[in-house]
Formats: sequence, C-alpha cells, structure tokens
Amino acid sequence: MAKFTGIVQKGSAVAKELGYPTANIPYEDATISGVYAARVKVGEEEYEAVVFADYVRHVLEAHLLDFSADLYGWNISIELLKKIRDRKKFKDDMVPKELIEKDSTAVRAFFSK
Repeated sequence: MAKFTGIVQKGSAVAKELGYPTANIPYEDATISGVYAARVKVGEEEYEAVVFADYVRHVLEAHLLDFSADLYGWNISIELLKKIRDRKKFKDDMVPKELIEKDSTAVRAFFSK
C-alpha cells in the first residue's frame, strides 16, 4: 500500500492514557486516512501494528502490538498493509477506547491469516 519513514515525535498522549501508546511520525499524503493494519520496523525488528493516519494533523500514530518500549527519537518505518476503517470523530473517551480494542482485534485477525 504505502510506506513512510520518520523520527518518532511526542504526540498528545491521548491514546497512551487510554492504554494504547503510539509511536508518531509525520506524513504528508492527504489520500491516506483512517485506521490500518501495518508493519513497523524499529532497528532490525518488525512489529505488527494498528496505525491511525490523521490527515488533519499530518501524523501517523502507530500502536505496536505486544510492544512497550519508549521510541521517542527513534527512526522507524511504517508500512500500511490494509485499511481497517475510516476516521471517526468522538466526544466520549470510552467510545474511542472500545473502537481501538476492536481495531486491535481486527489487525490481529489480519495478521493471523
């Protein structure tokens, strides 16, 4: 689909507060938005990830599955593999958390095939 590389930057920490920390890198492709199943390369290691492409803020937010290290300042690459859903707007924090859990389940199912 598409591949992006960049230095991990600090974000708003909203996803982290919901229990889903992300590695955020900038991107400029306005045609890419929504949630994706992706592979993230950190050094020589690759991880499965749920990635939110936020075209409004021009940032890819990657939640690496089964990963917990701090990646601020690391150069990573994100390869988007399959779109899971379009972007949605929310007023309540519980709705996004439930949706992130659903997205994570969908991404795990994608990779288990």
